[in-house]
Amino acid sequence: MLATLTSKGQVTIPKTARDALHLNPGDRIEFVFADNGRLFLLPVTRPVRTLKGMLPKPAKPVTLEAMDNAITRAITS
Repeated sequence: MLATLTSKGQVTIPKTARDALHLNPGDRIEFVFADNGRLFLLPVTRPVRTLKGMLPKPAKPVTLEAMDNAITRAITS
């Protein structure tokens, strides 16, 4: 699917993508960059459980302490 960026920075999301994401007028959308540079478009109206499996699993398990440290670094940056 292709879309064109307007001079105002706007893009029309193709109908096929809107239907697949169950997007409706007025829905909020989040843009998330993955570590590999890919950009994900996520409807904010979906439950967080629907995101499972979207990103690859880390090479090794991440501890709660490592997650807390990453959150702290992000907040203080």
